[in-house]
Amino acid sequence: MLGTVGVMNWMFAGVGRFLAHYLEKPEEGYEPFTPSDADALRAVLKPGDVLLVEGNNHISGVIKYLTQSTWSHAALYVGPIGDRVTDDGEPLVLVEANLGQGVIAAPLSKYARYHTRICRPTNLTEEDAARVCAYAAERIGFDYDVKNIIDLLRYLFPLPVPQRWRRRMIALGSGHPTRIICSALIAQAFENVRYPILPKVTHVDSEAARREILEIRHSSLFAPRDFDISPYFAVVKPTLVKGFDYKAMAWTDLPVAPAEVALVPENAETLTPAA
Repeated sequence: MLGTVGVMNWMFAGVGRFLAHYLEKPEEGYEPFTPSDADALRAVLKPGDVLLVEGNNHISGVIKYLTQSTWSHAALYVGPIGDRVTDDGEPLVLVEANLGQGVIAAPLSKYARYHTRICRPTNLTEEDAARVCAYAAERIGFDYDVKNIIDLLRYLFPLPVPQRWRRRMIALGSGHPTRIICSALIAQAFENVRYPILPKVTHVDSEAARREILEIRHSSLFAPRDFDISPYFAVVKPTLVKGFDYKAMAWTDLPVAPAEVALVPENAETLTPAA
């Protein structure tokens, strides 16, 4: 027989799973302004890179509002995780924490149709990059506490929140070490090697010189956009890395160059100059 506490936990878990399912449900009509190129991402990403994602579910809209940012989700690129693959044989290369699922491994194609951004830690050693990736991968299977109804309701009712409170709104939760949101997981992984994201800076004056003392913020206070605005992460754009030549771009209002026409099959449509 379940005791009163057991019954209450079962009820809260049931309601929590319902809320989590609703919040994770995609919104209709989402069209990314600039969808990602999965092949280009695959060619550029390195272990330790943070992949920011413009999500399209209900919780994404709230996170965008609270952080005043395009990015609502973050995943860590760790490279192939052992022999784990999808049903189609695609390797699982991302580690992320999702509401209702916890920490999971995912393939790169999962975000092929979303607007994404690569944020790369600068001068991170190969050894520390491996430690960051291992830290995240070892936490695959950690769950999200769906019994914390208040933790979920803050995403269900995005009431107007003063800017100084918005980061705290994201940080609300049980605080249990296995209950991790996406950006907190990645922040903890970098904290493990003392790599800064957005540390608190205190200026200390001494007889010798003025210096800065850094203090690590609590991991629960980090949001996806923090990796974008961090002075210690570089934004990597696959289109530019693989070699970009604006002269080689084809425009609908310009005639096709003779060399390009020769490559077009006879039964294919060709571009025509604007009238």
